[in-house]
Amino acid sequence: MDRKMANRKLIRLSQLRNKLATENLEEIDWVTFGVIVKKVTPQSSNNGRTFSIWRLNDLRDLNECVSLFLFGEVHKEHWKTDQGTV
Repeated sequence: MDRKMANRKLIRLSQLRNKLATENLEEIDWVTFGVIVKKVTPQSSNNGRTFSIWRLNDLRDLNECVSLFLFGEVHKEHWKTDQGTV
C-alpha cells in the first residue's frame, strides 16, 4: 500500500466537497476510499441503458455520502458488488 500511495494525496470522502471547493484537484494525484453503504436497484436511462447508483461513505462522517453512478462496462462488471464492500 505504501508503494501504491507514494506521491499521492489521500482525501477522505467526507472531505471531498470542501476540497473540491478550495483546491484544484485536477492538478493533484489523489485517491479516496469508500464503503458502499447503500445500493439502488439498477435502473434504465432514457436511452435504455442500465446503470447503478452506489452511496459511498468513509465511515468518519455518516452524514457525508458521495453518489457514484456506474454505466456501461463498469456497471456490467460491478453491479453485483455487495453493500459493505470497500
